[in-house]
Amino acid sequence: MPDRTPRAASLLNPADPPERQREKLMTIAEVLMRRVEQVTDDSGAAYAQFQRAALLEDQVRARTRDLERALDLLNQSNARLADANHEAEAARRNLADAIETVQEGFALFGPDEVLVMCNSRFCMQMLDLRDHLRPGLAFDDYIDLVSRSRFMALPAGETPQDWAVRRRRRHQDRHVIFNVRLIWDRWLQVSEHRTANGGTVILQTDVTDIIRLEREERGKMLDDQARIIRATLDHISQGVCIFDSATRLVGWNARLGDLLAIPVTRFRPGVTFDTLMERFGAEASFGDGMTAEVLRSWASAKQRQTLSFELRRGPFILQADAQEMPDGGFVLSFTDITAERAARAALAAVNETLEARVTERTLELADALADAERANASRARFVAAASHDLLQPLSAAKLFIGSIPAEELDPAAEEAVTKAQNALVQVEGILGALLDISKLESGRLAVTPRALTLNRVLDPLREEFAAIAAAKGLRLTVMPSSAVVVSDPAYLRRILQNLIGNAVRYTMQGRVLVGVRRQGGLIRLEVRDTGPGIAEEDQDAIFREFHRLDAPASASEGMGLGLAIVERACAALGHPLGLQSEPGRGSCFMVQLARAEPGVEALPAPPRIEPAARPTPDRIVFLIENEPDLRRALGLMLEKWGMTVLDAANAEEAEALIEEIGILPDVFIVDQQLGEGRSGLDFLREIRARHPHLPVSLITAGRETGIRRACLDLGAELFLKPLDPRALESWLARLPTGM
Repeated sequence: MPDRTPRAASLLNPADPPERQREKLMTIAEVLMRRVEQVTDDSGAAYAQFQRAALLEDQVRARTRDLERALDLLNQSNARLADANHEAEAARRNLADAIETVQEGFALFGPDEVLVMCNSRFCMQMLDLRDHLRPGLAFDDYIDLVSRSRFMALPAGETPQDWAVRRRRRHQDRHVIFNVRLIWDRWLQVSEHRTANGGTVILQTDVTDIIRLEREERGKMLDDQARIIRATLDHISQGVCIFDSATRLVGWNARLGDLLAIPVTRFRPGVTFDTLMERFGAEASFGDGMTAEVLRSWASAKQRQTLSFELRRGPFILQADAQEMPDGGFVLSFTDITAERAARAALAAVNETLEARVTERTLELADALADAERANASRARFVAAASHDLLQPLSAAKLFIGSIPAEELDPAAEEAVTKAQNALVQVEGILGALLDISKLESGRLAVTPRALTLNRVLDPLREEFAAIAAAKGLRLTVMPSSAVVVSDPAYLRRILQNLIGNAVRYTMQGRVLVGVRRQGGLIRLEVRDTGPGIAEEDQDAIFREFHRLDAPASASEGMGLGLAIVERACAALGHPLGLQSEPGRGSCFMVQLARAEPGVEALPAPPRIEPAARPTPDRIVFLIENEPDLRRALGLMLEKWGMTVLDAANAEEAEALIEEIGILPDVFIVDQQLGEGRSGLDFLREIRARHPHLPVSLITAGRETGIRRACLDLGAELFLKPLDPRALESWLARLPTGM
């Protein structure tokens, strides 16, 4: 018997409710049971059919349970969906109620540029749009509807299509605000903003009252300005007339009629410029370069340049100025310059007299200036000559005192010699300062800026002032610096020497600090102290010559020339000089220098003068000095060191003596100024030409750069007067033996 179970199963429709499916299964089961009971088959087919029916019943029961569970889940989902729909509908109603309470018109377009919702105030001023504002309206359709609305007042010359194109262009921005003019002089402000999901929110606000109020206020302001302008025009001394772009008179003042001799009745709004030209053109004459035709052409031109000319009417001279206004009109102003021209003529006559007097006075001043310059030059030469003449005996005195054997003096005499030597050192410093001031004032200061390492200047100053500061109980700190700057090493040292010396002199307790600060491409040297400080009103006075704040000048405490030299030397070198000081808290002097370019070779440090051993004795030293006292003192000093001294007053005597004795000296010490005849440099050049390796040195009181350069070229040692015995002794001790 064929299996009919599939056919029975196909009788069930899955879409039927569980109750209907259960009813069908029960019917199928009953039919099968009846067939089993009716059919008698010896082969056991009936029993098989019974088994199939029982199995089918079990499957029906399992399927029924599954369907019941699915129905329960479906009922729960439907319940939750109903709740969600209810909540969404409530939220939508709340949102609609909220936007309906907004006083402005509100509309929301989705990311697809389709209207989602709007309130009743949206486009309420455009009644012909109300029936079209429904959800689903496209944004482009909304713009087309607005552009064709009969309530829109489009700008002059603009079509609805033009307005729609301009509106769509604005829609491309994320935020935009603009005003739309409606009929009946009403205005709507439209504010459009993009939402986070790409939608668009549009707010519409009626700003008619605000714009009308602004118009009223602007009208009042214009009326006030017109009254102010009218009052101004009536009170100025110039005659003024104003014309519009069609050259018609729109404004004037009463002074205009007085200057042009035109009755006031002729001035009325609408009078053309040509009409006024006919009136005053016949009674007035124009100055050079101006005619009535030129003025008419200027008034009728499209673009006008500022115009100035003179107008003569009888004895009166008027200055006329014409200028275009932004609206295409122009303004003419007339000024009475009759009195000014008369005064100018009178001044011209006076000037002729004054010019003669000024010329005469100028010649007198030129003569006085020439006399002053000659006097200044004479004074500078006198100071230089006097300093040189004083340095000669001063050097001799120092050498004579230095040649006195200290071991042969009793304590009282040794103390007197020491004090005399200190006094000579003070006099030497004063003479050097006077010589520097003379050069700085006469403009003869020759500076040679070059690249040098700051330590070249700072290290010797640290050693020079360490003992002086320690004797006063001060802590002196000179910070080392490898920075390479551009300056004149000699005058930079003199600047710092004066600043440090002043700081040590006026600081009673505490410390003196010399530091270096880097500021980009600049280097700033600072000399700080904990001294009494300088009041602000005295900070300019301290840079004057012979000026000291604390006490009268004395030789032991300086003559007040140090800061004057510092200021002038900084100016000559181009180094800005600064001062910060507060009474009771100390002072800080600052000198600013330029850093050298990378790769520039710095000037090497000068050889350090050490307390050298005694010079090699039994050497023959030839001394050439024209001053007898200085020659005698220097000879005694050399003999004290064990040298054999030959001396001469000039180059000629020296050559004669060398030729007579037939012995070449071991060392030459030559003064630069030898009186009549050859100079010391001339003599040394001749010696170098014949004996290239013979040690030579030059003694001079001059500080000229040319002398230093010449000594470097010759390989000659240079000693400045007053001569420092230690420097000379150190140089002689460094000379190689066996020469």
